[in-house]
Amino acid sequence: MMYLRRTALVLSVGLLTALVFAGCTGAAPQTTSTDAGGAQKLRIVTTVSPVTNIVYNIAGDKAEVSGIVPEGVNSHTFEPAPSDAKKLASADLVFVNGLKLEEPTIKLAEANLKEGAQIVALGEQTVTPDQYVYDFSFPKEAGSPNPHLWPNPFYSLRYAEIVRDTLSQRDPANADYYSDNYTAFSARIEALDAAIKATIASIPEENRKLLTYHDSWAYFAPLYGMTVVGAIQPSDFAEPSAQDIAKMIVQIRDENVPAIFGSEVFPSPVLEQIARETGADYVDDLRDDDLPGDPGEASHSYLGLMKENMRIMAAALGGDPSIIASFDASNIPGADAQVEQSQ
Repeated sequence: MMYLRRTALVLSVGLLTALVFAGCTGAAPQTTSTDAGGAQKLRIVTTVSPVTNIVYNIAGDKAEVSGIVPEGVNSHTFEPAPSDAKKLASADLVFVNGLKLEEPTIKLAEANLKEGAQIVALGEQTVTPDQYVYDFSFPKEAGSPNPHLWPNPFYSLRYAEIVRDTLSQRDPANADYYSDNYTAFSARIEALDAAIKATIASIPEENRKLLTYHDSWAYFAPLYGMTVVGAIQPSDFAEPSAQDIAKMIVQIRDENVPAIFGSEVFPSPVLEQIARETGADYVDDLRDDDLPGDPGEASHSYLGLMKENMRIMAAALGGDPSIIASFDASNIPGADAQVEQSQ
């Protein structure tokens, strides 16, 4: 209930900001930046960093891309600032993951969209309701499916396809550019898939288990023959109770889980306690949606996120992390330093 009240307050402030902003300008802001040929660039606003990066890999330098959700922030409870209303009001396109991941941002966008602008929900166009996964962190009775589609590389490729088609429709002059980037990204996804399969094959079969703090791997594990045996974080994103911890300790011992994985985004001292009680290795740097490296570095990409997570899993579960080391995780259009990401 407290979360709902805070969300309502942010939305109210966002609406007020939008009204003030429109009143000061007299009209919604228009696209003003241009490319090398003098053509106007699309203004694109995105949410979580994997979505931002996938959009950049297709849009490249033909559009301005700005991510609203800062890296390393809990995207499930993120509430946009009133200043984000201005960004959303200037956008031609707003790409969101969807599946109820970014509801406050979507509502703020709906309240501030300029005429002709469009919100594109990627998740709802990638999986159908019968493919939704409900699990430890996202129980069906709560009504929200697990929204973490991007750890499945082929779902991310579908995201890229939607981005390509949307940009080509809105900016037909650069359709060939978007298509070429998509083709290159698709080839890289195929290579990533092969590298993941080879790396997982090096992990002893009995160790191919994922016990994480936050369940981000529901659409990844079945694809690659791994099993998600549990998630420690309750569905309300609070800390687990003493009873929850006790049950988890018993499960880890019974299933001989070799490692438990923490998260860059969800630090929790509970994991260290569980590791001490069970003897499992505690690995605290698995990433849900926080890209490795810094903006402008080759590793700062969706592909880099997947490469780094696979390296971490293999090292902790008895596999060979060197197998994926040669995979090229750089962005298709080059360094992403020009992408604006909220801090």
